[in-house]
Amino acid sequence: MSSACAHLQKAHDTTANSQGCEECLKMGDVWVHLRLCLSCGHVGCCDSSKNKHATKHYHSTQHPVIRSFEPGENWRYCYVDDLIAG
Repeated sequence: MSSACAHLQKAHDTTANSQGCEECLKMGDVWVHLRLCLSCGHVGCCDSSKNKHATKHYHSTQHPVIRSFEPGENWRYCYVDDLIAG
């Protein structure tokens, strides 16, 4: 984990609000990969998905760190400092 990013150092796992992208599920849409907000548990779709709900969630809330919500992946990403830890 980068010592230059306090957001990544302070981030901790949280309980997911759903098992799929919350907004896509409401819209009846699909996603490519899922991301979990480590501030509030929001599950959103990745930037490879057409709706990019995880990034939209960051822009609306300023919650800085997400982690992959894909099986077998444990990396984290800080939007503020544009850093990946894993």
